[in-house]
Amino acid sequence: MVLDGYTLNPGDLSWQDLEQFGDLTIYDRTAYDNMTIIQNIADAEIVFTNKTPLPEEVLIKTKHIKYIGVLATGYNVVDIEVAKKLGIIVTNVPAYSTAAVAQFTMALLLEMCHHVGSHNTAVKEGLWSSSLDFCFWKHPLIELQGKTIGIIGFGRIGQATARLAQAFGLMVLIYSRRREPEAETEYCTFVDLEELLAKSDIISLHCPLSESTQGIINMNNINKMKDGVMIINTSRGGLVVEKDLSRALKSGKVYSAAVDVVSSEPIGLDNPLLKAKNCIITPHIAWAPLESRQRLMDVAIKNLEAYLNGTPVHVVNF
Repeated sequence: MVLDGYTLNPGDLSWQDLEQFGDLTIYDRTAYDNMTIIQNIADAEIVFTNKTPLPEEVLIKTKHIKYIGVLATGYNVVDIEVAKKLGIIVTNVPAYSTAAVAQFTMALLLEMCHHVGSHNTAVKEGLWSSSLDFCFWKHPLIELQGKTIGIIGFGRIGQATARLAQAFGLMVLIYSRRREPEAETEYCTFVDLEELLAKSDIISLHCPLSESTQGIINMNNINKMKDGVMIINTSRGGLVVEKDLSRALKSGKVYSAAVDVVSSEPIGLDNPLLKAKNCIITPHIAWAPLESRQRLMDVAIKNLEAYLNGTPVHVVNF
């Protein structure tokens, strides 16, 4: 049973390899209602979910489930402690989107620096054709060479982003729970959070959401940053206190921000970032290139195969 297959596979991938393991039912979407979720699970022993929640109330009423495959890296949609008590194996898919998210992070940064989309629109609206000069620009243009990017979180995506940043000539500061001296170079060093906030021209978030990182981008920390800092979030929306970031954008303390994730998704019409000055918002798509989604599909199938062979991998609750 796949509870919400559309996001992973809107039609450009194939579920065929999953069919070899038994009768397969795929729902494009399942309403986030416990009774509907239970109804859709029916008597399935193997359940895949991306964002459809499987809380205690669902699990205790579907005790026939033996395996839950989360079609993502984050697995907070499943009550893994209850699953463990019920003997249900839960797996995830780590590292499938590393290259895609790091690439998207740099795409957001380059858009903030060059406003490619806005200038393309301006040309097609005739502004270049009517210009008195051979060129024009609507926004300030920013060169990255020699500037400093602070990366909060140094897992696989943070590391990949650091490598790309250095290729653009950026100095890299890293704040992470674990210091890795072998990763340090002339252009890449570990620092504490206070130093990162004070010295970075750009701050990019790549840490998991936890009690210690919840709202790490708040007014108190923003006030410690350089005037005109740029902020990027391709990790989790809860890392940012959105009303604080909106205020800082309005005041100019933060020059611009780009977020691919927000606190509640899909984004609510009352989200303060929607009306914030100089704020790019994309709909949680950093992970979603075809190649990345195919990799996710492949690993999810291998996870199930390993479980059925009695050698489960990527288990998150045992």
